[in-house]
Amino acid sequence: MNGISSGFGAWNPIAWVLLFAGVFAIAALVRSLGRVDSKRNTGQSKVFLSGNDEPADLRGLHVRGDHLYWGMVEGLAGYYRRVRALHTGVITDYVAWFVGVLGLVFVILALVR
Repeated sequence: MNGISSGFGAWNPIAWVLLFAGVFAIAALVRSLGRVDSKRNTGQSKVFLSGNDEPADLRGLHVRGDHLYWGMVEGLAGYYRRVRALHTGVITDYVAWFVGVLGLVFVILALVR
């Protein structure tokens, strides 16, 4: 199997097709070993929420990002207070920051070489 060499690696379409076929075969084998007596739209298909019933309002299942990252945000509270003031919500401000930082990176790279 001789593939296309790019200098950074090799691309062999036949090897990739064989890899995907193997992964598909393993997935099909795992699926075939599943239970056939499972029934849809019964208690067997309910979402398990640590033994609690599913709330009628599904927005109650949503976990906001500030809850997920509470420890990190609390640990870096001083940094986030300063950075939050820079966030205006205006897309042109973000584009300006991006272009400015990218320009700075290019200047640094030019000076290093």
